[in-house]
Amino acid sequence: MAAKDIKFNTKTIHGGQQPDEAYGAVMPPIYQTSTYAQTTPGGHKGYEYSRSANPTRTALENSLASIEGGEFGLAFGSGLAAIDAVMKLLKPGDEVISTNDLYGGSYRIFKKIFENFGIVFHFVGMQSADAIQDKINSKTKLIWVETPTNPMMNIIDIKAVANLIKDKDILLAVDNTFATPYLQLPLELGADIVMHSATKYLGGHSDTVVGALIVKEKELADRLYFIQNASGAVCGPMDSFLVLRGIKTLHVRMQRHCENGRAIAEYLKSNPKVEKVYWPGFEDHPNHKVAKEQMKDFGGMISFVPKGSSYNDTIKIVEQLRIFTLAESLGGVESLAGHPASMTHASIPKEERLKSGIEDSLIRLSVGIEDVNDLIADLEQAIG
Repeated sequence: MAAKDIKFNTKTIHGGQQPDEAYGAVMPPIYQTSTYAQTTPGGHKGYEYSRSANPTRTALENSLASIEGGEFGLAFGSGLAAIDAVMKLLKPGDEVISTNDLYGGSYRIFKKIFENFGIVFHFVGMQSADAIQDKINSKTKLIWVETPTNPMMNIIDIKAVANLIKDKDILLAVDNTFATPYLQLPLELGADIVMHSATKYLGGHSDTVVGALIVKEKELADRLYFIQNASGAVCGPMDSFLVLRGIKTLHVRMQRHCENGRAIAEYLKSNPKVEKVYWPGFEDHPNHKVAKEQMKDFGGMISFVPKGSSYNDTIKIVEQLRIFTLAESLGGVESLAGHPASMTHASIPKEERLKSGIEDSLIRLSVGIEDVNDLIADLEQAIG
């Protein structure tokens, strides 16, 4: 059966994979080596130095391409290393349009690193694709989308953005970390590049740091492969193995993340001590209709604001959680809670955070796969 004909749940386990040629190992071996023997200068079996390529990383990259519906996958040392590679496609004077509600690390690398090299960034609310139109000009070379956004769970219509720049020399990159390819396939909706912090849902066990890019076009892939090799921000074989292992259970984990996420969102919305809940599965959530069309389900990421809470009140709530762990990151089997204003988005100036709705009292939840009744009870005792 051709790879394109198999369903997603099968792709997570078999996509781009084959038994190891040496001994028939079902799981790709961990090739913990930096270099490879050559029979003559340039005469090798496809690998010469592990910065350029490593068989374990190749297995992961093939899997990434398969599950995202792309042709080429690239694995990096972190999600930010993957973003760094995309930015290196640009040159001084080029302009980027980015959503104004995005991961703090993405904002930081845009503003504190690449803005210094003459790249111009425009941050706009993209809930309506028309908001992008006024910023597009002859210098625009990239549109950077997160959907759902971090941490406000805003939904951006990928297909509408792609149609807006159709036939223009502008790349569309989508950070698909929150949704994962289980819920959303940006390449099918018109994106040129899909980015993941594979540290999160793809790895799924909070035990590794890896980034990923997936594309369809060979010319674009070749440019990114050159940057990957020349800059050297690759992930090691053990990290590659761990993410590949995580991908094999992505579909069953995401089912539970979504089930638990729905139950937690509904509990929070019904709680009189909670003022606001941000989750795209609610019918009154902005762009819920778009989410329903471009996503298979609504995921396990939720943000909420306790009613009448000050900064200190909110800190007390997250400190009192017992099953939800107060920690950075997301997407693991365990439930995590975070305070964006002082943690993941602290690198964004407060005035910019507030423009995006990131209040000091906002709490972000990554709902894990534990028993949902235990999770609700934990929130109940913490919120009081």
